[in-house]
Amino acid sequence: MTFIPGTRDSAAADRARTRLVAAAAAVVVVAVGLGLRAVTTGSVAKYGGDALYTVLLLALVVVVAPRTTPLRAAGGALAVSCTVEFLQLSPVPAELSQRSTVARLVLGSTFNPPDLFWYAVGAAAGWLVHTAVGSFRSR
Repeated sequence: MTFIPGTRDSAAADRARTRLVAAAAAVVVVAVGLGLRAVTTGSVAKYGGDALYTVLLLALVVVVAPRTTPLRAAGGALAVSCTVEFLQLSPVPAELSQRSTVARLVLGSTFNPPDLFWYAVGAAAGWLVHTAVGSFRSR
């Protein structure tokens, strides 16, 4: 089936392709995060994981909203990351983390101010990659 550029079918195909690429990127980010945890320890694993957490959120934003701009996707991912971090000032994430490994991975348990910087690093890196991929695809 051939799509004529600028038509509704072409736009739908572009969104589907964008979602597929973003979903694949999310899988790669999770694999890289798990690999980072397997081969490193300490600050590299901790803060690398923080940055990758935000990159993963950016990829998920693109899966949900494939026409969003790279800047909005990065800003949304950074906002969610920071919100989750500040939520850790309450006892809720720590309590949920004790009951569930998934909650611990998603919500963390303890507020750590340097995490905010590394979330910004992840948002910037994700923005760069998203912008570069978009630029490459438009050629």
